[in-house]
Formats: sequence, structure tokens, C-alpha cells
Amino acid sequence: MGLMTGKKGVIFGVSNKHGIAYGIAEQLYKEGADIAFTYAGDAMEKRVRPIAEEMNSKLIMTCDVTKENEIESVFKECERVYGKLDFVIHAVAFAPKDALMGRFIDTTKEEWDIAMGVSAYSLISVAKYAETIMSEDSSILALTYLGSVLSVPSYNVMGVAKAALESSMRFLAVDLGKKGIRVNCLSSGPVKTLASMGINGFSRMLKAATLRSPLKRNVALEDVGKAGLYLVSDLSSGTTGEVVYCDCGCHSAYASAEEMEILSDTN
Repeated sequence: MGLMTGKKGVIFGVSNKHGIAYGIAEQLYKEGADIAFTYAGDAMEKRVRPIAEEMNSKLIMTCDVTKENEIESVFKECERVYGKLDFVIHAVAFAPKDALMGRFIDTTKEEWDIAMGVSAYSLISVAKYAETIMSEDSSILALTYLGSVLSVPSYNVMGVAKAALESSMRFLAVDLGKKGIRVNCLSSGPVKTLASMGINGFSRMLKAATLRSPLKRNVALEDVGKAGLYLVSDLSSGTTGEVVYCDCGCHSAYASAEEMEILSDTN
């Protein structure tokens, strides 16, 4: 009997075996969860379907989170197959590549709307249609990043979108709490994924995280997967409206002793 045996849920945003969503899905599956997967478009289906089939998924569905009718269809199908859901994971984020380069001040209205719609508003839509089929003591989890509260080079409008995501999470936690539905965010440190490699200077972000981390290493996919497992399992029964960090402590350190030493050597 695994920690998630008998638990059923859906993950929005798995795209390959190197992503954070996959790391969480892998841990859930190992602990006995029954997971439905969504994908956005034919190109993504080729990546997601093999992953879903490896985890014996009963449902593999297309879903563009900017289209509420598609989100609604996902949950109708989940209700038909599973009845009630015990967890929903929102691992969807996007901003045009040009918006993740140069200065934040040059963000266009179109880039802003795309980033906000895909990365933040979609959580509200997902929660709205999930609400009616979530079981008591269930969990909604969204993925975020430290760029929501600190200015991170080249993260730009995505940082603002993640800040909106986290704020939305808190309001949703209040709305859904009376039904026993927990809503939280998991803030991972930088992990080398296909999505993150699109961020200008990401390799430097990895080096900076290692230097600043109290644990003196970057967070691993397995670390984040285990944190996600905690937040959707009954182990987190008293946790809601929270941003939980899994970044080897980077968010808690202003600077490491090594960084201060480097700065002193430059004077």
C-alpha cells in the first residue's frame, strides 16, 4: 500500500521526462496514484502519451488552458471515469521568448496578456471546474518560482505572472477551504528543463543557486517530486494557502559566505 493508493487526480503540464511536473507525477505513481494527463496540441501528444501510458493512465486528454470549454471537458471526462478527484496539479506556464530577454520595461501588452492568461488565470479556470468533483480533503497544487517575489534576471514578465498565480492561490484557498479542498503552490529552485533552457542566462542561474544554497547544491528533480507528493497527499492535511519552497534554501539566503568573499576580492 503506497501513500497515494486509491487516490485519483489530473496533471496539467507534463511535457517530457525532464520537467518538474514529470518529477511529481513519477513520485505519485510510485506511491499508487491513478493519474490523468493532459496535453496541448498534436506535437505535445507525441511526448505526453508515452509517459501517460507508462504510468497506466486511464485518461490522456487534449487541453488548451486558455480555452475554458476544453478545461470543462477535461473535468467532465474525469468525473465520468473517476467520479471524484483527490488532486489536481497545475504545471502550466508560458511567455513569449522575446519577453524573457532584455528589459522588463519593454514588455508588450500582448506578451503580458499571454503570460498572465496561460500562467496565472488558468489556475482560476482549472479550480472552478475542478471544484464540483473534488473529494473532501483533496488538494490543488500549482508550480511557482522565486522570481515571483524577487527580481531574477531575464525572468521578467513570468515573475509577475507567478506573483499573480501565488496571490490567486491564496484567494482560492479561502474559497475552497470550506469544502475541504487545499490549495498551495510549490516553489522549486532552478531545474534544468526544456522550458527553463529558454530563459536567457539560465546556466548562470544554476551556478548562482549552487553558490547561494545552504545545502551547496542545486535542487534535483527527485527533491521537487517528493515535495509535490507531500503537498497532494494526506500528509499535508493541515496546509493550505501556502507557498512551499523546495530550492535547497536559496530563498532564505541573502548571500553565501563564498559570494561575499568574491565581492571582497573585487574591491
